[in-house]
Amino acid sequence: MKNDSIIQMWKDYKKINPEAPTNYDAWAFGDSKEMADDLAALVLEGTKTATASNYILYELENEELPYVGLMNVILDGEGNAVAIVETTSVEIVPFDEVTAEQAYLEGEGDRTLSYWREVHEAFFKKELEAINQDFNYNILVVCERFQMVYKK
Repeated sequence: MKNDSIIQMWKDYKKINPEAPTNYDAWAFGDSKEMADDLAALVLEGTKTATASNYILYELENEELPYVGLMNVILDGEGNAVAIVETTSVEIVPFDEVTAEQAYLEGEGDRTLSYWREVHEAFFKKELEAINQDFNYNILVVCERFQMVYKK
């Protein structure tokens, strides 16, 4: 997914950070334009400094897990680059062991663990239904923390 806004943002970032790696990922949060816009806005304002994803999807898609130092171009709902974040930590834990701190750092809703569990259970159920799997509280969750290093 290399569109002009991604390429331009990375070029602009490299101008002021020539030592930045050449590899990066580009992606949007969530599964809808609205969710991508809302969560990207939270990143831009500094509220969202973490995210969580369904581990099984990495396995099924044979996709590399995020790692410390990974550079990520965050996209809005239209697919336009809005920020660059760097992964600072990655932990894989069962759903029911995601911490209140992780929920708070994700910056969504009222930032409580109960809110996090409610919305992520619904989100993960939807993802799992699409691959004919059932949700349970032991599914593995990739808890990623990041810092914003650049925005337009």
